[in-house]
Amino acid sequence: MEKVAEILAEASAEAVEPRFRALTDGEVMEKGPGDLVTVADREAEVIISRRLRELLPVPVVGEEAVAADPSLARALVEEPAAWLVDPVDGTSNFVAGRPDFAVMASLVRSGQTVAAWIWQPITKAAYSAELGSGAWRNGSRLVRRPADDAPEKWRGTIKSRCLDPLEHHRLQTNARAFGRTSEGLRSAGMEYPLIAEGEQEFILYWRTLPWDHAPGSLLITESGGVSARLSGSPYHPDPPGGEDGLLVASDPAVWEHTRRVLLGRCPAV
Repeated sequence: MEKVAEILAEASAEAVEPRFRALTDGEVMEKGPGDLVTVADREAEVIISRRLRELLPVPVVGEEAVAADPSLARALVEEPAAWLVDPVDGTSNFVAGRPDFAVMASLVRSGQTVAAWIWQPITKAAYSAELGSGAWRNGSRLVRRPADDAPEKWRGTIKSRCLDPLEHHRLQTNARAFGRTSEGLRSAGMEYPLIAEGEQEFILYWRTLPWDHAPGSLLITESGGVSARLSGSPYHPDPPGGEDGLLVASDPAVWEHTRRVLLGRCPAV
């Protein structure tokens, strides 16, 4: 566990952090409309992938490698084990000079995340989780404290940007039942720890790319929370194009109540 954490921090120090607020125009590209990638993403992924294979020689499913060859993501369901890598989670923040970005990796065995790591370069916070063994922040065990009994005091994030206007309106209207909601930090690696550390009660995601959600989901479940599809089935890191929708919550009762409130009906626009 410690070795992978070192790999992420060292790759960040070598390829990512020197370019923070120092990117040139030629170092920022688009993979698709509005989907940014930088030389830092690509260089960090190469470094991390090489060093992870030295630890365990199994396929690496990296965000940037999959952008070039989508078939690589099939390793998550076809291989006994695979690494997942997100070299810069929150690239748009990184490009804009905002500090909300992370470097992440996880290990998947038989379709299940068994270990996960999140490195936040600016805060120097290292999160890790191991299936059945717990979750940690900088070596200290994370155990999520119980949520307040009053839902009107709960804090959450609703990622509804990808939804149609009517569904977006419905979610935002239903969210008024809670204390405070936002559209998040545009980085799963910054958002998931907020639940594990007791700063929020829930997050509703819609788009769920595996490199974004495998690390944080394990961090949440190993600290006592829930990460499950809207149907109630536990989260598994499927290749892109699979089931959408993911609700993450501090405990099972919060998960059930939040799903019931958010997905209830509201007046039409």
